[in-house]
Amino acid sequence: MPSKADVSDNPKRDAGYPAAGTVRILLVDDHAVLRAGLEAIIDFESDMEVVGNAGTGEEALELIPKLTPDVVVMDLDMPGMGGLETTRRVAALKDPPKVLILTSHAEDNFVLPVLEAGGSGFLSKRGPDEDLLRAIRTVSRGEVFLYPHAAKLLLNRYRVGEGEDDPLSELSERERDVLSLTASGFSSREIGKKLFISPKTVDTYRSRLMQKLGLTHRSELIKLALRTGLLKTE
Repeated sequence: MPSKADVSDNPKRDAGYPAAGTVRILLVDDHAVLRAGLEAIIDFESDMEVVGNAGTGEEALELIPKLTPDVVVMDLDMPGMGGLETTRRVAALKDPPKVLILTSHAEDNFVLPVLEAGGSGFLSKRGPDEDLLRAIRTVSRGEVFLYPHAAKLLLNRYRVGEGEDDPLSELSERERDVLSLTASGFSSREIGKKLFISPKTVDTYRSRLMQKLGLTHRSELIKLALRTGLLKTE
């Protein structure tokens, strides 16, 4: 089935939507029936609009610049480029949308890779409709959403234990802010807007804090943010 890049038949668009604050959503899954079901659920919400859908990661990357969604709801298993690689490429775009992974995979093996790739959320396909809607709203606000079991799994694995030294004790308040926002998937430009500093200054803070903490990769930064509670989950 071809992607619905042209969404002029969307009743909300015909009625004058989207209103200010409406979350624009791109659905990415190789099963057209599932995409149609998700769109039916989302279209009942006055603060959300499905602006298009794609059946592959490659197609999603072509549509994002054209449709400018706020949130991409995407499956992990797709023909061609999988969900993880697509998430990495979406995160590398200028002003990227947030990526919410909707999958039937076990959380234990895929939650951290999703976050490391730049995703903002991980949700089981077996969950109720309400979880999906809450997840979309959460990631659209710039927060991280994890299915309850996944959040507990990660927080238990990486939380700082009693008696351990606080690894963030040497960081300034601004460095902590940059660490937290970076772990949450924000780009240097987005962080700069939130903190009222330039993207170059954000990069300087990030380089400095990673040097202080002895970190070299974003995955290490995410683990540390989880351990110390800087990475907020739903």
